[in-house]
Amino acid sequence: MKDIKGTAKICGVIGNPIEHTLSPFIHNTLAEKTGLDLAYVPFLVKPDKEGEQDGGNAADEVLKLREESLGKAIEGAYALGLLGLNITVPYKRTVMNFVKETDPIAKKVGAVNTLVRIDGGYKGYNTDVAGLGRALESDNIPMEGDDILVLGAGGAARAVGFLMLEKGAASVTFLNRSSNKAENLAFELNSAAGRQFARALALPDFRRIPEGKRFVTIQATSVGLGADADRAVIEDPEFYKRVGIAVDVIFNPAETKFMKLAKQEGAKTFNGLKMLLYQGIIAFELWTGKKIDEATADEIYLKLKEQV
Repeated sequence: MKDIKGTAKICGVIGNPIEHTLSPFIHNTLAEKTGLDLAYVPFLVKPDKEGEQDGGNAADEVLKLREESLGKAIEGAYALGLLGLNITVPYKRTVMNFVKETDPIAKKVGAVNTLVRIDGGYKGYNTDVAGLGRALESDNIPMEGDDILVLGAGGAARAVGFLMLEKGAASVTFLNRSSNKAENLAFELNSAAGRQFARALALPDFRRIPEGKRFVTIQATSVGLGADADRAVIEDPEFYKRVGIAVDVIFNPAETKFMKLAKQEGAKTFNGLKMLLYQGIIAFELWTGKKIDEATADEIYLKLKEQV
């Protein structure tokens, strides 16, 4: 067991639920490998009365209670001297109301997953974007000049879209159950790009994607996780004939149904475990100023695979 001294710098992760998190393993291993006096712990943050409200305003009341609890948690973390925090579901957007400064990339994406202590509060960053980029580069997955397909139009898909714009992709097509949500995201990306970079399709309209070409396809929804483990956003084999490389942001299960369907049609498949690792490494680097080399990243990745 790690010997935590009174001199230890403390970091952690805030979320609800939090029991499944692998972040403590990543960061405490990084602290051990770098010899830093740092300890990382999970913090469950939820309202005491969550779920007790009834009626039409129940959802709004739950959101209000969550926001109040999160605000108290961030204020308490600063008062206790925490060096930094990771933020996971359901707080990545709400936490932006409680930071003193926000990094420009996090502002564009509209979500914060890392807090770094500064004078008077915390600065919010989004390391998911850079983490996904480093994961894709690590696996030699092409982005620059390529046409990319993205399943979903939520927060993860938004991060993917801005990453692809940054990496010089030729275009991004969002496929989503709600075409309106995807269209709004595409409009925002096109405005940022100053050109026709993104487009939106409803899920059944995937047949409008040209046949005879295999695309890098990123699954950026929660379908395939938990109770949805036996499902994929699109299950029609015809779609997967258009997929050459399939990347799922989900890491548990290690092989989602999306990945299985893509593999059956000959695609190379990757899960989100490297993204999880690299977003954690980038957060660790922000907190400590310590650069993590690729040999250390590879070693932790192999150990991380054993945890899933």
